[in-house]
Amino acid sequence: MTTTTTELPPLRIAIPNKGSLSQSATEMLREAGYRQRSDSKQLTVMDTDNHVEFFYLRPRDIALYVGEGTLDVGITGRDLLLDSGAKADEVRQLGFGRSRFRFAARPGTLSSLDDLAGKRIATSYVGVVRRHLEERGLEASVIRLDGAVETSIQLGVADVIADVVETGSTLRQAGLEIVGDTILESEAVLVTQAGASEPAGFEVFKRRLDGVLVARSYVMMDYDIDREHLSDAVALTPGLEGPTISPLHREDWVAVRAMVPRDGSQRLMDQLWAIGARAILLTDIHACRL
Repeated sequence: MTTTTTELPPLRIAIPNKGSLSQSATEMLREAGYRQRSDSKQLTVMDTDNHVEFFYLRPRDIALYVGEGTLDVGITGRDLLLDSGAKADEVRQLGFGRSRFRFAARPGTLSSLDDLAGKRIATSYVGVVRRHLEERGLEASVIRLDGAVETSIQLGVADVIADVVETGSTLRQAGLEIVGDTILESEAVLVTQAGASEPAGFEVFKRRLDGVLVARSYVMMDYDIDREHLSDAVALTPGLEGPTISPLHREDWVAVRAMVPRDGSQRLMDQLWAIGARAILLTDIHACRL
């Protein structure tokens, strides 16, 4: 007897319940056609149409649930994944929630990262910091703080901090400066249990997210051009598998349609205009499968 999709258990997906990753993850899933919660107090949502169940959890806990196999898939930050030590693997970058992880100290305190040896380092990401120190053969005392770590130096708790840095303005306000290179470049990632077989329904889920990422990165470009300059135009807009070219009622003119990268699309319109293209249009792509 053949097992149908609906007879299989739903794909169980962990989503951040709050914080910077939560809203962006929810928006991406809605764009991918999945039902999402309408009330921030909801802990679970069952999407029966797509045979998927969503669990809204603390971002820091998601990799642990997935790594233990309690849930099939999760969306969390790369920094949280690595910090957790969970048996989970990153399988897809999701293009939002980007951040940099850096060391900071009072000006003039450290001349290089070698000076971290023997120092007290305050951070909310103990696993990330310890791994970084071990890779460089440095020994230091790492102190876990769950709240804002910027004040730990002023309060005498630490000599150095390690934290997520966006603009650096918060550090400057605390009288601190960034030291050394970036420890970690983080962003939202899709994670699954390390070494586990792919759960039922995961391939469709991943394909939908891929479609959202492509739709966000590309736009559809339409334009008219005379055949004399068509080869030059196609060289500018090759599309993914070749552009669509249709004859126009106007003699020796054709209409061209191609997917082009969103970044640089305005410059591309200028280049097409310069070689004679007219009626150039850009439209958003809301969903796709490649």
